[in-house]
Amino acid sequence: MMRREAAASLHRSLAWFVEHDGTERTLSLVAVKARQHGALGPADLACALRTCRGRGDRWPRVLEVHATSVVRGLGGDRLIGNLLIDLYAKNGLLQRARQVFEGLSARDHVSWVAMLSVYAQNGLGTEALRLFRQMHRSAVVPTPYVLSSVLSACTKAEFFAQGRLIHAQVYKQGFCSETFVGNALIALYLRYGSFKLAERVFSDMPFCDRVTFNTLISGHAQCEHGERSLEIFDEMQSSGLRPDCVTVASLLAACASVGDLQKGKQLHSYLLKAGMSMDYITEGSLLDLYVKCGDIETAHEIFDSGDRTNVVLWNLMLVAYGQISDLAKSFEIFCQMQAAGIRPNQFSYPCILRTCTCSGQIELGDQIHSLSIKNGFESDMYVSGVLIDMYSKYGWLDKARRILEMLGNKDVVSWTSMIAGYVQHGLCEEALATFKEMQNFGIWPDNIGLASAASACAGIKAMRQGLQIHARVYVSGYSADVSIWNTLVNLYARCGRSEEAFSLFRAIERKDEITWNGMVSGFGQSGLYEQALKVFKQMGQAGTKYNVFTFVSSISASANLADIKQGKQVHCRAIKTGHTSETEVSNALISLYGKCGSIEDAKMEFSEMSERNEVSWNTIITSFSQHGHGLEALGLFDQMKQEGLKPNDVTFIGVLAACSHVGLVEEGLRHFKSMSNEYGLTPTPDHYACVVDILGRAGQLDRARRFVEEMPIAADAMVWRTLLSACKVHKNIEIGELAAKHLLELEPHDSASYVLLSNAYAVTGKWSNRDQVRKMMKDRGVKKEPGRSWIEVKSAVHAFFAGDRLHPLADQIYRFLADLNDKIAKIGYKQDNYHLFHEREQEQRDPTSFVHSEKLAVAFGLMSLPPCMPLRVIKNLRVCNDCHNWMKFTSDVTGREIVLRDVYRFHHFTNGSCSCGDFW
Repeated sequence: MMRREAAASLHRSLAWFVEHDGTERTLSLVAVKARQHGALGPADLACALRTCRGRGDRWPRVLEVHATSVVRGLGGDRLIGNLLIDLYAKNGLLQRARQVFEGLSARDHVSWVAMLSVYAQNGLGTEALRLFRQMHRSAVVPTPYVLSSVLSACTKAEFFAQGRLIHAQVYKQGFCSETFVGNALIALYLRYGSFKLAERVFSDMPFCDRVTFNTLISGHAQCEHGERSLEIFDEMQSSGLRPDCVTVASLLAACASVGDLQKGKQLHSYLLKAGMSMDYITEGSLLDLYVKCGDIETAHEIFDSGDRTNVVLWNLMLVAYGQISDLAKSFEIFCQMQAAGIRPNQFSYPCILRTCTCSGQIELGDQIHSLSIKNGFESDMYVSGVLIDMYSKYGWLDKARRILEMLGNKDVVSWTSMIAGYVQHGLCEEALATFKEMQNFGIWPDNIGLASAASACAGIKAMRQGLQIHARVYVSGYSADVSIWNTLVNLYARCGRSEEAFSLFRAIERKDEITWNGMVSGFGQSGLYEQALKVFKQMGQAGTKYNVFTFVSSISASANLADIKQGKQVHCRAIKTGHTSETEVSNALISLYGKCGSIEDAKMEFSEMSERNEVSWNTIITSFSQHGHGLEALGLFDQMKQEGLKPNDVTFIGVLAACSHVGLVEEGLRHFKSMSNEYGLTPTPDHYACVVDILGRAGQLDRARRFVEEMPIAADAMVWRTLLSACKVHKNIEIGELAAKHLLELEPHDSASYVLLSNAYAVTGKWSNRDQVRKMMKDRGVKKEPGRSWIEVKSAVHAFFAGDRLHPLADQIYRFLADLNDKIAKIGYKQDNYHLFHEREQEQRDPTSFVHSEKLAVAFGLMSLPPCMPLRVIKNLRVCNDCHNWMKFTSDVTGREIVLRDVYRFHHFTNGSCSCGDFW
C-alpha cells in the first residue's frame, strides 16, 4: 500500500516538473522511480519525453527513453509512440518517425495527425495523401485535425485538385465550421491563386481567428492586392481582434504594393505605440514599404537603426537605389556590405546586377558576375537567371547562352530570359528553337515565355507555330493574361490575318495602350496600312491615350500608302498631344513627307528637331537623294560628320544613291572606299548595287562589268538587274546579255528580268531575240507585272492601267489627253515609245493601248484637281523615257507641278524640267 502511495506521489511530482519545464529534475525522478518501484510505466516515460520537447540538448535523453521503452516492451505503446513521432519529426528524422508509427500496436487520431503533420510540415504531399488513403482504408474516420493536416500538405506540394477533393470531404462531414479547417482551405486556395474561392470559404466561416485574417491579408498582399488586404484588416478590427507582428508585416506589404505611404506610416506608428518587437520580418517590411514608395531617406534611417547583420535589410537597400537607377549609391552599399562582413547571398547579386542592367553598365555587371563565381554562386539559378537577362538585353547572347548551358537545373526564368533576348535582337528562329528545347527538358512555359515565343512567331511570320502557341496558351491556363493576348493580336495582325486579329482584339475586355499599338503596328508591318490607320482612328474614339509607338506606326502606315492627307492628320494629332518633340516621331514624319513627295515639309521637320540621331540624318539624306537633290544630300552628309555622328550602312546607301542620281562617279567611288577604309564598315550587296548604278547611269558599262567581276562577294540579283537596266538605257546588248544570263539563273520566275532583256533587244532592233524572250516567258509561265498608277482626288484613290477604259470618265479622260497631246506637240513634244514595236504591230494595235497608266492618271488629275494643287502620282514600275519627256512638256503647258513616284525615285516636274536633271 505504501509502495503504491509513494509511486503515486512520485508520478505527481513528475507531472509538476514537466509542467514547469524541470527537465533535469524530471529525469532524475524517473531514475528514482525505476530504482525504488521497479519497471517504469508508459505514463512515466511519456513524462520524460515531454520534458525534451524543444530542447535540442536533450536529444540523447530522447534516444535513451526510446531505447528503454523498447527494452520494457513498450515500443508499440500509443502514448509514447505519438510523442516520439513528434520529436523525431521536429529533428528531421522522418524515416525514424515513420518506423515508430508503423510499430504502433494501435493507432488513434493523434497518431494519424502526428504522422500527417510530419509530412505536411516537410512538404511531402504525395506521402501525406498516401497515408491519408491508408487511414481511410483502416476505417478510421478523419477528424478536423486530420483533414487540416492533409490540406496543408496539399498546399505545400501544390496538389490543388486533390485539395479540392478534400474540401468536398470536409463539406460532406460537416467540418466547415471548424476554424482551423477553414484556415487550411483559405491557405490552399490562396496558394492556387483562386482568391474567389478563398473569399467564399472566408465568408462562410462562423468564427475567424487571427490566423484566418493574417492568412487572407498575407495572401492578397503577396499578389499585390493591397486594397483588398486593407479592407480585410478593417474587418479584423471590427471583429475585435488585435493585429500582431505578422498582421502588420503583411499590411505593410499591402501598402507597399498600392503605394499607400500614408497608411503605411500609420501602421509604423501603431507598431511603435503597441510596443511590438521589431523582428527581422517587421524591419524588412517597413524598409520595403519606404523603398517601394520612394521615400529613400526614411528607408535609410530605418536601415541605419536596424539590425546591420541582417542581409535582408542590405538587399532591400540595394533594391532601393536600384529602383531610382542610382548605380553609384547601389554599388557603394554593395561594397559597404562586404566591408561590414556581411556575405552577399543569392538575392544580393541579382539586386546589384539588375541596377547594372537598367543603367546600361554591362561591364560593371560582368565584373560582379566574376565576383559571384568567386563566392560560389556560379550555379545558382536565381543569380544565373538575372545574368542571362542582363547579357541578353545588351546583345551578349553567346555569353548568356553559355551560362544557360552550364546550369545544372535550368528553371523557367532562365529559359525565358534567353528566349526574350533572342527575340529582342531579332533572332526569332533561335528564340523558337530555344523555346522547343525548353519544352524538351520538361519545363512548362510561363506567360512570359509564351508571349516571347508568340513575338518570335510574329517576327518571322511563322503562323503555323503561332497557332500551336495560341493553343498552348489555353492549355496552360493563361487565356486571361492580357500580355499574351496583346502578343497574339500582334501576331495575327503581322501575319495579315486581319479577321482573326480583330476577333481576338474584340475579345479583350480591358484594352490597354499595348493592345491598340499591337494592332496598329501589326497591320502596318504586314502591309495592311489602311487597317492600321482604321485602328488608329478607333483608338482615338475609344479615348485611349496615344504614345510614341502609336504615332510612329500610324505615320509609317501613311508613308507606305503615300497618303499625305492622312499623314498630316496624324501629324496634327501628334502636335496636339505634344509628341512631335519625340525624336522617333519626327524621324517618322521626315520619312512620311519624303515618301509622299513633299521634300520641303521633310526638310522643315528636320530643321525643327531639337535632338537628332543617326536615323534622323539617314532619313533626310535618303529623302533628298530620292528626290533628285543629290548635292543637298551630300551636303547633309558632310554636316552629319561635322556634328560627330558616325555614318552607318544605311547612311552610305543614301550617299551612294545621291552620287548616282547626279552623275558624281568618282565621288561616289571615293565614298564607297571610305566605308571600309575610314569607318570599318563591310559593304553589303546593296552598296555594290549602288556602285554599279553609279557607273551604269554614267554609261561606263565596261567599268561596271569589271567592278561586278572583281567583287569580293558573289553578285546577287539586284546587282545584275542594275547592270542590265543600264545596258538597256545605253543600248549595250553584249553586256546586257551577260547580265541577263546571270539574272535569269538567280531569279528564273521574276518577270522584271525578262521585261528588261526584252526591252534591251527592242531598243537595239533585235526583234527576233525579243520574241524569243517573250516565248521563254510564256513557256515558263512567267507573267509580266502590268504597269499601274494611282492618284488621289477628293479623298478617293483612282487606279489606272495602260490603255485603261474601265474608269467611269474614261471617254472624257481620253478626249482631254488628245487635246493635251496636241498642245504639247506644238511646243516640241514627239512621241517615241512606238519604236519598241515592229511596224506591223503598230499597225494592228489600237493606239490607245500604248497610253501608259501615268499619263491617264495625270490627265484625270488635271481635269479634277484645283489649279493650285500639285498632282501626286504613284507608279509601280519605272517611268519610261517617253512618259518622262511627256510630263516635262505637260508641266510647261499647264503650269502645274507634277510629282511622280516610281519604283526607283521621285520626279518633280515644273516649268518643263525635272528634278532629276534627266539623269535617272
